Parts: sequence; C-alpha cells; structure tokens
Amino acid sequence: MKIDKIIIDHIKMPLVHPFETSFGRMLEKDFLVIQMYSGEYIGYGESVALPDPTYTEETTGTISYMLDQFLIPLLFRHTINHPDDITTIFAPIRRNNMAKAALEGAVWDLYSKQKGVSLAHALGGSRKEIDVGVSIGIEKSIEDLLGKVEHFLQEGYKKIKVKIKPDYDIEPLQKIRERFGYNIPLMADANSAYTLQDTNKLQKLDPLKLLMIEQPLGFDDIVDHGKLQKQLTTPICLDESINSSEDARKAIELGSCQVINIKIGRVGGLSEAKKIHDLCAENNIPVWCGGMLEGGIGRAHNIAITSLANFTIAGDTSASNRYWHEDIIYPEVVLSKPGTIQVPAAPGIGYELKEQNVKKYRISRKIYKN
Repeated sequence: MKIDKIIIDHIKMPLVHPFETSFGRMLEKDFLVIQMYSGEYIGYGESVALPDPTYTEETTGTISYMLDQFLIPLLFRHTINHPDDITTIFAPIRRNNMAKAALEGAVWDLYSKQKGVSLAHALGGSRKEIDVGVSIGIEKSIEDLLGKVEHFLQEGYKKIKVKIKPDYDIEPLQKIRERFGYNIPLMADANSAYTLQDTNKLQKLDPLKLLMIEQPLGFDDIVDHGKLQKQLTTPICLDESINSSEDARKAIELGSCQVINIKIGRVGGLSEAKKIHDLCAENNIPVWCGGMLEGGIGRAHNIAITSLANFTIAGDTSASNRYWHEDIIYPEVVLSKPGTIQVPAAPGIGYELKEQNVKKYRISRKIYKN
C-alpha cells in the first residue's frame, strides 16, 4: 500500500447536550477527519483529542501540527505492507498517540477495504454485534441525573457510567441505587479527581456494588492505584494511566487494577489497542472500549475493536444521536436492538462519509499529495 493523497478536514460540531466531567464542561467538539487515498480506495480516520489539554496533553491543534510537520511526511516516505508497520514508522516520534492513531485508523480502514473484509474481521474480531453502555456527565441536579438514567435504561443500554468528582460522588450514586436498584450495571468515572487521602471516602462506595470506579487517582499513576485497590472491594479500572501495552503489563503486575478501559486514540492506534486486549486476555483482566465524544468515524473504529473476544464489558460507544444532532457518516450508528449495535460486515469501517455534513461543520481543509 502506497499513500497517494491525504485530506484533513477540521470540523466543529455542537453536542446535543452539554457534557461535564471533573475537568470541564463541553458544549461542542472540534476534531479532524482524515481521508486517505491509495489507488481506488479511501480510508477514514478521526482525531479524538479534546479542545483543551485536560484529558491528555494533546489537543486538536497539536494533532494538526504533528500531522503536518512530522507524521504525514514520515508516512509518505514508506510503503506499507500491513497496518502494524505504522508503529515502527512512527516509533521515532515520542508519544503524540492521538495524532498517530488518527492516521493509523485510516490505514487500517484502507487495508481492510483492499482485502475486501470488514475492519472488525481484519482485527481478528468475531462478534456480529456488541453490547453498549452510556456515559453521563455531571448534571445540574440529582433529579436531572436520575431522569437521564431512567431514559437510557429504557433504551436498553447495558452499562450506566456516571462522572463523579469531590462533592458529587456518593450521593448521586446512592440515589441511583435507591431509585433503580442494585441489578443495573452501574459504574463511576472520576477522571483523576481524588488522591490517596480520599481513601475513606472512596471506601464508602463499596456498599453500592459498582461494576468499577474508573481512574480515581492521578492520570499518570499506577503505584498509588495499587495501594488503593488493596483497600477497596470495588474494582479499579485504569484509563488515562494506560498509554501502551507496557503500561498495562506494569499495572497488572502491580495489582493496580482489575479492569482496563481501552481507548484507541489514547494508546496510539488499533494495533496497540489489540496488543493490550491480548495481554489482558492472557491475565484474565476484562477490557471495555471507552469513548471520547467521537464523531461517526471514530465511533466506527470503536465498534470494530469491540468485536474482539475480551471486550466483555459494555463500552461507551452509544448511538450517534446520543451526542450529535447529525453525524458525519451514513448510515448513522444506531441501536440494532436495545443496548446493542450491529458490527458492520461490509469492507472497512462499514460506513460512508457524509460529505455535506463535513462541509457544513468544516473550519478548514488541508490537502497533502505524495
């Protein structure tokens, strides 16, 4: 595979509802859409970074710079035999995982289209449909939160994730349990809002029988999470701390988690995501696919990776209309039945780019020719 041309559209789309976490509130999201050409085929990728460097150090702006100055020139200098080659090609560039993943995802899409197989099949996935959950941000009131939980349970979502932070943690989770009982699959996501000094408070979550608490401590920590896990019965899930299969290996050896959230962008692409999946399967650590408020292309990549066997917990890849008034793909991602999304069988990601919506929300466009 030789890359002939790359088109990058910078777009900004309004969210259906504001989304608030422990590190901020979002009303819209900007991201990059990648169109990668090789002969008669087009592969699609998407950047997933947030507008500000709050989740990781990357932003849409830094990704645009890295693609322009380093990664696209590197890619153009190589012929690619398999998408796994991208890891080696980009190895001289430290970190910048989300920038790398944006291009690597397009390469995987191209590769699977050239082979005439679905992206899920190319990755080794076997599921024809995946279970999905929903992520709920920090709401203005407990009643607003309970209303959203009720709505998403009625839609059949198979995991309810609630964002928490100090002073918005025990009470909202308790109220959910009181209203809906202990049979609903409920988890909390702290986005690094706590320290070991909060251990006593976090222990108060144990009676709530949560599926897990995600990333309670530092975004780059695996040591203190190991200390905390020993003092909790609630499983700890690591997210921000896991940027590679090596990070996952060390966290597992230290006993820092019982679950790992795999986000394609955070770990540098589908190839590394698959390595982490395989490592976790070998060590009996279940995984699930987290979300980054993706547009339809990023959502399609999430669906494909979730078709692998050890994604045994419902992920955050909900339907397009959960976040967007209109998506940039057709057909849009929909629930094929309550709490379930069908894995496309068509070659590549199984969705097409809706050009008129890309144009509608486009801020700028760059075209690179090899």
